[in-house]
Amino acid sequence: MIIDRHKQLEEKMGQLQNGYTAYAETEELIRLLKRRLQKQDMNVLMDHTDNGVWFIPIKEGEMEQENQQLL
Repeated sequence: MIIDRHKQLEEKMGQLQNGYTAYAETEELIRLLKRRLQKQDMNVLMDHTDNGVWFIPIKEGEMEQENQQLL
Protein backbone atom coordinates (compact mmCIF):
# COMPACT_ATOMS: atom_id res chain seq x y z
CA MET A 1 0.00 0.00 0.00
CA ILE A 2 1.39 3.39 -1.01
CA ILE A 3 0.93 6.15 1.56
CA ASP A 4 0.90 9.74 0.35
CA ARG A 5 3.37 11.53 2.63
CA HIS A 6 2.02 14.95 1.75
CA LYS A 7 -1.51 13.90 2.67
CA GLN A 8 -0.17 12.61 5.98
CA LEU A 9 1.71 15.88 6.47
CA GLU A 10 -1.46 17.93 5.93
CA GLU A 11 -3.40 15.72 8.37
CA LYS A 12 -0.72 16.03 11.06
CA MET A 13 -0.43 19.80 10.56
CA GLY A 14 -4.20 20.11 10.84
CA GLN A 15 -4.11 18.24 14.15
CA LEU A 16 -1.38 20.52 15.49
CA GLN A 17 -3.07 23.71 14.31
CA ASN A 18 -6.23 22.60 16.11
CA GLY A 19 -4.28 22.09 19.33
CA TYR A 20 -4.01 18.30 19.17
CA THR A 21 -0.91 16.15 19.50
CA ALA A 22 0.42 14.43 16.37
CA TYR A 23 2.67 11.36 16.05
CA ALA A 24 5.05 10.53 13.21
CA GLU A 25 6.95 7.26 12.77
CA THR A 26 8.91 7.66 9.55
CA GLU A 27 12.05 9.78 9.20
CA GLU A 28 10.62 11.37 6.05
CA LEU A 29 7.38 12.49 7.75
CA ILE A 30 9.30 13.73 10.80
CA ARG A 31 11.59 15.77 8.53
CA LEU A 32 8.64 17.23 6.62
CA LEU A 33 6.81 18.14 9.83
CA LYS A 34 9.86 19.85 11.31
CA ARG A 35 10.38 21.87 8.14
CA ARG A 36 6.71 22.92 7.93
CA LEU A 37 6.58 23.82 11.63
CA GLN A 38 9.66 25.99 11.22
CA LYS A 39 8.21 27.75 8.17
CA GLN A 40 4.95 28.44 9.99
CA ASP A 41 6.79 29.45 13.17
CA MET A 42 4.71 27.03 15.28
CA ASN A 43 5.96 26.17 18.75
CA VAL A 44 5.85 22.49 19.58
CA LEU A 45 7.44 20.17 22.07
CA MET A 46 9.02 17.16 20.37
CA ASP A 47 9.11 13.96 22.40
CA HIS A 48 11.43 11.46 20.72
CA THR A 49 10.68 7.79 21.37
CA ASP A 50 12.30 4.62 20.08
CA ASN A 51 9.70 4.35 17.30
CA GLY A 52 8.95 7.95 16.33
CA VAL A 53 8.27 11.49 17.51
CA TRP A 54 5.30 13.02 19.31
CA PHE A 55 4.66 16.63 18.31
CA ILE A 56 2.87 18.48 21.09
CA PRO A 57 1.62 22.02 20.36
CA ILE A 58 2.58 24.73 22.84
CA LYS A 59 0.33 27.74 23.27
CA GLU A 60 1.98 31.14 23.70
CA GLY A 61 0.83 31.52 27.32
CA GLU A 62 2.16 28.08 28.22
CA MET A 63 5.51 28.89 26.68
CA GLU A 64 5.83 32.09 28.72
CA GLN A 65 4.98 30.19 31.92
CA GLU A 66 7.63 27.56 31.19
CA ASN A 67 10.22 30.29 30.54
CA GLN A 68 9.34 31.97 33.85
CA GLN A 69 9.72 28.67 35.71
CA LEU A 70 13.18 28.18 34.23
CA LEU A 71 14.36 31.55 35.53
